[in-house]
Amino acid sequence: MRNILIPTDFSANAMNALKYASELFKYDKCRFFIMHAYQDEIFDDEERIKKETLVKVTKVVSEHSILNLEKILKEIRTISPNPRHSYTIISANNMLVDEADKIVDEENIDVIVMGTRGNTNDKKLTFGSHTLQVLRYVQCPVLAIPEHYKGIQPRHILFPTNYLIPYKRRELKLLCELAAPYRAKIDLLYVSQTEKLSMRQQQHQSFVKDELCKNEINFKTVKDNSITDAICNYIDKNNVDMLVMVNTRHSFFENIFFKSKLDDITLRIDIPFLALQNIRRY
Repeated sequence: MRNILIPTDFSANAMNALKYASELFKYDKCRFFIMHAYQDEIFDDEERIKKETLVKVTKVVSEHSILNLEKILKEIRTISPNPRHSYTIISANNMLVDEADKIVDEENIDVIVMGTRGNTNDKKLTFGSHTLQVLRYVQCPVLAIPEHYKGIQPRHILFPTNYLIPYKRRELKLLCELAAPYRAKIDLLYVSQTEKLSMRQQQHQSFVKDELCKNEINFKTVKDNSITDAICNYIDKNNVDMLVMVNTRHSFFENIFFKSKLDDITLRIDIPFLALQNIRRY
């Protein structure tokens, strides 16, 4: 049984992510938890809070949240009446990251699936602020789906890595089982000025190979001074339809996404993006 968390802000992007997940995991027994955390919305309209009591505003926002979740539940059951899938809706007076953390722990979530951007939909950014918060702070794999993305079946997956960090067996199993039904090939991309690997890198490479044994694996090395450019060029030239990266300290992911301000992010991707091994940052 696979447990999947779908945060939603009731945007078209969030609904698209839910549809993508239900189709991507159509062969698996899955429990989907569709969650809306609305605490921010209570305090969004300061004038409204001045005119009405906090209790009343909270009640209205809560009722609106539940109503919209029920609409989503009805729609997804109509679109995807898969007997392997069950759905639970969660309306929470909480912050998104705190509620996601709670559900991940309580329900043993395997992966969070969400849109790259929500209602704000700032096209200048690769990820919206809510998605980036979840990528930063929630300790769970996150699969981010670009706006309007329709191609469901991954055939060619790119996994950039420097082989310097230990991998989690459970998360590599997730990638393996995600790719196997579609016979997707996985390219492990090493961006370096030399192809030579240290003993530790060789051990990590061997571990990945063993864990992804159900899939076609290709080990690639690209010489480039810019990891970002190397990844983008590889995606463009090789018809890649999913990007996988490991998010931990001293990784490609951290260097690209978290050492820049939100509006300075330069990596532009328009394919599904799976972030593995998320860590807390204090």
